[in-house]
Amino acid sequence: MAKPRILFMGTPAFALPALRLLHELNYPIAGVVSQPDRPKGRGLKEVAPPVKILAQEFGLPVFQPQKVREESFLEIFRKLNPDMVVLVAFGQILPKAIIDYPPLKCLNIHPSLLPKYRGAAPLNWQIILGETKTGVSIMIMDEGMDSGDIILQEETELGSTETFGELHDRLAQLGATLLIKSIEQMTNGTAKRKPQDASDATFAPRLTKETGKINWNNKALDIINLIRGLSPSPTAYTSLDGQSLKIFTAEALTENINQPPGTIGYTTAAGLSVAAANGYVILKDVQLAGKKRMLISDFLRGHQLKTGYVLQ
Repeated sequence: MAKPRILFMGTPAFALPALRLLHELNYPIAGVVSQPDRPKGRGLKEVAPPVKILAQEFGLPVFQPQKVREESFLEIFRKLNPDMVVLVAFGQILPKAIIDYPPLKCLNIHPSLLPKYRGAAPLNWQIILGETKTGVSIMIMDEGMDSGDIILQEETELGSTETFGELHDRLAQLGATLLIKSIEQMTNGTAKRKPQDASDATFAPRLTKETGKINWNNKALDIINLIRGLSPSPTAYTSLDGQSLKIFTAEALTENINQPPGTIGYTTAAGLSVAAANGYVILKDVQLAGKKRMLISDFLRGHQLKTGYVLQ
């Protein structure tokens, strides 16, 4: 059976492996839809999203509507006449007019074992909440939030030291491979749709600035999971002399302590210890506001932190 004509919708780096694999396997891509260019950095220069950059490298037509539900884009969509829509971290909710249009449906790559961790930040929250297993789901989109029927799922271990950045890259690749299998099944009519059990659903809300603020009253492992879940970006942080101190890498040391949470303790080859509720968090890799990211040993050469100082 002929390969379906696909409209690809995606924006950030997580979507790149899927677009690249579709292109390498010679799937006919009718076009690529991505979010508009956004101002970024200190100069607020307009920056193109990663998916747009890759699509242009491949010579594919790119569309960047402010809202895909506007009639001006829907006219373009109907002219493109895709057999299937593939959506990967696009960033806009699709209207019914798009969801119901393609004969081979709209497929979405979601980086969790649905119905767990529906929502905007599943990769981060799975690590923050201490999950030991994760995976990728390919689902047929409906009008709900990540609630469509599942075509395929693949489970994988979530490493105890794995960061958001590492998991992001790994599941992006896994999702691309699973997407191709799902497209083949949808095309040849062998796909088996599995409805989600809404009673098992959990949610992964959008991250906020407050999400990354470390509460030193929490257990050491919970703080480590927060650091892992936000590293390398947007990053967990604490306050040092009124300045934000980002923490990229740390490890937990559970032992009896008699210091208030947030108190700086001893320095060893492993790093700088900070008291938590049930032990220490050993800081290894940090960045003070306005400075470069550096190993804690290098940081301490320029910042004399006395034992007993309390981080906020």
